[in-house]
Amino acid sequence: MTEHVRSLARGLAVIRAFDAEHPEQTLSEVARRTGLPRAATRRFLHTLTELGYVRTDGRIFALTPRVLELGYSYLSSLSLPEIAAPHLEALVREVQESASVSVLDGGDVVYVARVPTSRIMTVAITIGTRLPAYATSMGRVLLAALPREERAQRLAELRPRALTDRTLTDPADLSRELDGVREAGFCVVDQELELGLRSISVPVRGAAGSVVAAANVSTRAGSRDVVREILPALRACASAIEADIAAGDRSPR
Repeated sequence: MTEHVRSLARGLAVIRAFDAEHPEQTLSEVARRTGLPRAATRRFLHTLTELGYVRTDGRIFALTPRVLELGYSYLSSLSLPEIAAPHLEALVREVQESASVSVLDGGDVVYVARVPTSRIMTVAITIGTRLPAYATSMGRVLLAALPREERAQRLAELRPRALTDRTLTDPADLSRELDGVREAGFCVVDQELELGLRSISVPVRGAAGSVVAAANVSTRAGSRDVVREILPALRACASAIEADIAAGDRSPR
């Protein structure tokens, strides 16, 4: 007797039908991309809508940020933390600053790997710490990587508030900032999360090429030129993590 659950496979096929090139689709388009009958596609889409993984206006369907829970479960429980750890340790030895890797979960970044040096934040950062994505360099890197429709929805849901007198809170300003981050391939946040703290982040891509996490280095504000002194080493660290992800190498170094 086969243990293959056909309905689960079909439901996952419906989720996979959405991507950066097809973030919003009609029922007919999803059916065509999955090869499923319209009636079955309708049942799966409405089930996913009820579960919160899909949203619809009655005609157009799109994934919701809740789908990220599926990827977060994999990243946090399986490979990413142990892949990233040795590369973060090497980065910290080189730049003599704290370094971290996080993933996006709802409106927050969640730390999944971290190597500290001296403590420069009033909030202690540990694995599992959540911080608002809009006010952090890692969060902005991750938000910038989202499809535009999903990013706009995410910004509309965030309700940002000023954490310091430097925090960007206007959705239009944040959207323009994210456009710049996406184009530059890195993000610097200067004292928007906490006064005295500056951080720089870059994306970390999975084997398929999509952004799955962000890596950062945190410094005291005004202490260093982070773009000139830290960005090259941070990018090299991210590239090393990506190479191990692509190779499926999860062994400690």
